[in-house]
Amino acid sequence: MEQKLEQREAEMNINLFSPIALAGHTLNNRMVMAPLTRNRAAGSVANTMMAKYYAQRSSAGLIITEGTQISEQGVGYPATPGIYNQHQIDGWKRVTDAVHAQGGTIFAQLWHCGRISHPSFHNGELPVAPSAIKPAGEAVTYEGMQPFIEPRALSNEEIPGIIEQYRHAAACAKKAGFDGVEIHAANGYLVDQFIRDGSNIRTDQYGGSLENRTRLLLQIVTAAGDEIGFHKVGVRISPINAFNDISDSAPQSTFNHVASSLSGLGLAYLHVVEASMSGETSVDFDMQQLRDRFDGLYIANGGYDHNRGNQSIAENRADMIAFGVPFLANPDLPERFRTGAALNTPDQATFYGGDEHGYTDYPTLESE
Repeated sequence: MEQKLEQREAEMNINLFSPIALAGHTLNNRMVMAPLTRNRAAGSVANTMMAKYYAQRSSAGLIITEGTQISEQGVGYPATPGIYNQHQIDGWKRVTDAVHAQGGTIFAQLWHCGRISHPSFHNGELPVAPSAIKPAGEAVTYEGMQPFIEPRALSNEEIPGIIEQYRHAAACAKKAGFDGVEIHAANGYLVDQFIRDGSNIRTDQYGGSLENRTRLLLQIVTAAGDEIGFHKVGVRISPINAFNDISDSAPQSTFNHVASSLSGLGLAYLHVVEASMSGETSVDFDMQQLRDRFDGLYIANGGYDHNRGNQSIAENRADMIAFGVPFLANPDLPERFRTGAALNTPDQATFYGGDEHGYTDYPTLESE
């Protein structure tokens, strides 16, 4: 009886600074650096400036890299890194070595942009998607903003090649020294395009039913898990995010099915973007249903601060909390939260592209 009371008391005292086991590591805290695209990888290769940037933020319990394309076909933005050839492996090895030297843990986010791309990235070839549906909006290209174009629907025979791209990228991430990978199934990119019925009108085994629309995600997860171990594979989803003109007619049932399907595989975590990057809200969506259906660690993301993060963990609504812009502007965010120090003001003009200004020159408490 006394042991049970002690266990219950310990559970009630869990907060952002409580240790947690993940992918064979014991993390010092439950603060996750969320994936943040910064467009500073010239030639799609991670560089020494990026190694410095990530090493500065290695006090996060877990770092998840910016979106990292799994192939040339997966590119959708300028100066974003890849993880599919030896030069890219070598570039990322500098990053992982720098993070590990500071005692950090780092996952690579594996990314295929699908229809959120432009022919200028693909030697004039059309971007690919589950269905030939043109998204609203404009692509960010080396020549500036250009309207999205209608993508080419992937044939059934091509899909094993997509799965192989993810498997190969996971193998490359392992060679580069990453502690695991996150499958980017959020924010309107390729995997999300297959999951949602607003972008997937296929009539084959990858379209129609929930089972069919989730099939590609599960096959990708299985390929990556078989390659590096399922306990080193996480998945990111964004059930209410309308970014990149993505939509679904029944998001609660769709993503409940996704969470249930991913349960039982022994994955590292389920990372859920609980807000919309486009400003929409959905009062009808219940994130707790995802939490209840997935049997592993749940990472919550979306406008969290110190107090809200602690409350969510204390109430067992999440196991870890991901922070985006706060980590961008505050390399030592855990220490600032721990001491109650003021946060740096982020410079939005330097978020995407550029040099070290607005990237590696944000002050720490120690430097101040």
